[in-house]
Amino acid sequence: MKRQHNMPFGAEVLDEGGVRFRLWAPGVDTVGLQLDGAAERPMIAAAGGWFELTVAEAQAGNRYLFKLPDGLLVPDPASRFNPDDVHGASEVVAPADFDWPDGEWRGRPWEEAVIYELHIGSFTKAGDFTGAIERLDYLVELGVTALEIMPVSDFPGQRNWGYDGVLPFAPDAAYGRPEDFKRLVAAAHERGLMVLLDVVYNHFGPEGNYLHAYAPDFFNPRHETPWGAAINFDGEGSRAVRDFFVHNVLYWLEEFHLDGLRLDAIHAICDDSSPDIIEDLAAAFKAVPGRARHVHMVLENEHNQARYLTRDESGRLVHGTAQWNDDIHHCFHVLATGETDGYYADYAAEPARLLGRCLTEGFAYQGEASTFAHGKLRGEASAHLPPAAFINFLQNHDQIGNRAFGERLSHLASPLTMEAVTSVLLLAPQPPLLFMGEEFATTQPFQFFCDFGPELARLVTEGRRREFGRFARFSDPEVRASIPDPNALATFEAGVLDWSAIERAPHRATLELHRQLLTLRQQWIAPRLAGMGNGDPQLKLLSPRCLSINWTLGDRSLLTLLANLGEDALAVTPPDGRLLFATANLDAKALASGQLPAWSVAWHLHLGDRP
Repeated sequence: MKRQHNMPFGAEVLDEGGVRFRLWAPGVDTVGLQLDGAAERPMIAAAGGWFELTVAEAQAGNRYLFKLPDGLLVPDPASRFNPDDVHGASEVVAPADFDWPDGEWRGRPWEEAVIYELHIGSFTKAGDFTGAIERLDYLVELGVTALEIMPVSDFPGQRNWGYDGVLPFAPDAAYGRPEDFKRLVAAAHERGLMVLLDVVYNHFGPEGNYLHAYAPDFFNPRHETPWGAAINFDGEGSRAVRDFFVHNVLYWLEEFHLDGLRLDAIHAICDDSSPDIIEDLAAAFKAVPGRARHVHMVLENEHNQARYLTRDESGRLVHGTAQWNDDIHHCFHVLATGETDGYYADYAAEPARLLGRCLTEGFAYQGEASTFAHGKLRGEASAHLPPAAFINFLQNHDQIGNRAFGERLSHLASPLTMEAVTSVLLLAPQPPLLFMGEEFATTQPFQFFCDFGPELARLVTEGRRREFGRFARFSDPEVRASIPDPNALATFEAGVLDWSAIERAPHRATLELHRQLLTLRQQWIAPRLAGMGNGDPQLKLLSPRCLSINWTLGDRSLLTLLANLGEDALAVTPPDGRLLFATANLDAKALASGQLPAWSVAWHLHLGDRP
């Protein structure tokens, strides 16, 4: 099977032979095309700032650059592949040359989602798409149903988290060719795994973005962001810009047959128009050809805008499928570690109550004032939404890597605590997300890393250490100097997973716990999630650190959580139903007698109509 998304820009291999090159460059009067280093060919100017040229003898594999009036040679912003990094020539790619073996794949319903976030470069020692294929069977055995891959769009240098990408259509050559990424997707589908990709539509990276040189209208100075003028989604010339990103959505979903995208930090997108760009992108998801398959739009949104997660009266999506729920992470983290500085201050007073609110209503902040944000109101009402709209996690790349030393939660909390919070995460009705290595309590940190040129590298290193200087722990310059240099190769290498650990104690036991919990989820909970609405949840706080929650599932079964996330044992009333799981410190006899030890969790399922 062949798959190709045709775009109104970039290099398109034509059915009749030759290649059409097209660039939006409203900031210049002329543009030339340099093909395989030969003399430039003048491109034909068209209305609206477009330049176009069809070259009959051009073909897949040719390298090309666009030449601006001042002599600057720039890659194609819609390049499908830049083999020599972001400053080098783009390569003509013929998507139809790849034969897809997954023609029967229709995706998976969102209620089945168990998400595994990974970074291609540090997931395996190979650090590429092919290396990731070797771990897919392991993920299936673990109980994962969806990969969520951190951004792969071409970034400067050989290593990066991916959020400094500047060529949104080009998989980074450090990970392999576009065909290698397609092989990974096909291999995942063969094993029943969905593949989601993290994409960044709120900014371009600080190195290798040439758009300012020939398309200043790509940015709107009316909106200021931490990266300078915002991407222009609502000013003059914004139609071409919006189309660029709408086509990016369709490109990944069609040409790479992805099952969904995670839109990074949409709160940092500036757009005063209606419909806004998020609504436009949601419409693109619905317009994917062959829409009989499941595709999912996942959001990251610090503003907790529940409007983007709305369902209609029939439960069908209006915009996004789900959002990363930072609130629940912060509640878990405060409970597990006792840390209350920075944004954790908003969760310090009543972490268990706010955790209960997340588990029953979605967001902890639904319009309340944030202490961390100096009293600013944050969030929108979300209790009407289904649990499927909120992705829960104990860890992700941000929450680990934004720490000075990249410590994981298992480095900060006891095994007893980790078992308790993990069991809450993996059996709750919301789709859970694991960050690579979390499932076996890897000893590897995950630190912020990049590979910029010397001057920018120095600024990034100094800026990161200066940022942590606001915390008392790093007030001493010598302590700040110990924060790993993001540009050092060793900082990246420290985070590459050591897979031999899964055969050793205590990592093996942690892995088996995750497998046990995900097996229970797959067998008893996931099949009952469809049609549950918001689950008519009932929350009771049994103590400041202990909660009880009931949810009504789609088949009218009753799912019950008892969680004591504190240091004191409690007497409780045992719930009805089958005991699905209890932490190792809680045996059935003790639970039946109403005893709930410190850091203990029990899950029950009452089958049939809710009592």
